[in-house]
Amino acid sequence: MFFRFPAKAAAAVVGGALFVGAVPVALGAMGFTGAGIAASSLAAKMMSSAAIANGGGVAAGSLVATLQSVGAAGLSTSSNIILGSAGSALGAWLWDRKKKAPSSPPPESSTEAERGSCAGDDPPGPQDVSPPNDKSSASQNSSKKHGK
Repeated sequence: MFFRFPAKAAAAVVGGALFVGAVPVALGAMGFTGAGIAASSLAAKMMSSAAIANGGGVAAGSLVATLQSVGAAGLSTSSNIILGSAGSALGAWLWDRKKKAPSSPPPESSTEAERGSCAGDDPPGPQDVSPPNDKSSASQNSSKKHGK
């Protein structure tokens, strides 16, 4: 019998694995390595700023000290579980979001009346309505005023 693994569960597993695997890579790229903090790296700049702020030493339990510890010894089991859970939740959420993406709007009809207003049209509201230009009535009014 063949067991079918749901796609959402696969997305959750992949998300969890990516989070657990990406953190050590990201820390190494920042300069927090197994051999210590790499010279001229972001980690070295962070350590320098922390030391200046604390009067010459890095405080135990600070962000720099924690990241240095993780870079040197790796993540604890509980940290890996937390990261895996967060990655799984994110992977499942992204999968749901992908599945619920809105479809494209229906194609527009060809008649202008069915389409309504288009971009660049005048906004809805009072329109400039001028009286019809009727020359015969204008000339009659003019004749009456001048007594012709």
